[in-house]
Amino acid sequence: MLISQIKGSNGAIVVVVRNDPGTEAKAVKNAGSVYALAMEAANGGKSLVSVIEAHGLGAIVDLDKAYADGLFLPPITHPDAAHLHLTGTGLTHLGSAATRDSMHKKTTEAAEETLTDSMKMFKMGLEGGKPKSGQKGVQPEWFYKGNGYGAAAPGAALVSPSFALDGGEEPEMAGIYVISADGSPFRVGFALSNEFSDHVTERTNYLYLAHSKLRPASFGPEIRIGAAPDDIRGTSKISRGGKVIFEKPFLSGEANMSHTFANLEYHHFKYGLFRIPGDVHVHMFGTATLSFADGIKSEAGDVFEIEVADFGLPLRNPLAVAVEEDVTVRQL
Repeated sequence: MLISQIKGSNGAIVVVVRNDPGTEAKAVKNAGSVYALAMEAANGGKSLVSVIEAHGLGAIVDLDKAYADGLFLPPITHPDAAHLHLTGTGLTHLGSAATRDSMHKKTTEAAEETLTDSMKMFKMGLEGGKPKSGQKGVQPEWFYKGNGYGAAAPGAALVSPSFALDGGEEPEMAGIYVISADGSPFRVGFALSNEFSDHVTERTNYLYLAHSKLRPASFGPEIRIGAAPDDIRGTSKISRGGKVIFEKPFLSGEANMSHTFANLEYHHFKYGLFRIPGDVHVHMFGTATLSFADGIKSEAGDVFEIEVADFGLPLRNPLAVAVEEDVTVRQL
């Protein structure tokens, strides 16, 4: 089942579900929000699908028209945006099947002291990112992107700061989670995400990774409820002036990763800070495909598009650049 949120005519949130891409979409009766439904399920010991079925379905919704009219919201929001956390992890994907063997060879035959920190982290994932049942795997790289104030709705602009050196897409899968009243994390499902980043800043020095990730992100438009497929294949493209200037397939899912989703989830939620009752987490799982790596320099007005057929509507966001701000700290 796919679930999303759009703006209603009266300003309220309309929750929309459909069974599969291409099937009829309907509004969920008296839903309030995806967050409200998810918390009802988490706190009531029920599945989200059963909660939706209990609410019942109402009017048919034209999702394509809603997208064209700019009515989509992020597929989950929190009543207090500061309680929605945008985080992620990198160096988790093996890359394309054609390069996988060479990547293994490079890391296993090279002397440890000649490897960069990134390659060491990647090697750790290859060796310990998929632990056996009952064991804990190696922890991945981890980064913080911001909170709900940095979540851009599908169709809305990803705004690059005036001081940024680059604003580039990262096509990824994101896990969507809520924390129940007793502090237990529950996964709603998975969604497409654009983990928008400043790759020039990151490349300057790996210690700048934290700075490069403090950018907005977009996810959705729909959440696929439940587990993710093992092999996820999609397309990432950039359009400029109505013409496609970059298009490339991307891979995700555990078949194409050096970590299991369960291992990545454990190493995020092992911190009590991330198990605060009522919070929402959008955790992005990394990518192996970047236009930046192919020499593309994004420009204001470019449109990023990420699509995977099994995850519903494509995620589209134009790039915008913020005006420069004069920030001064004043003494109280």
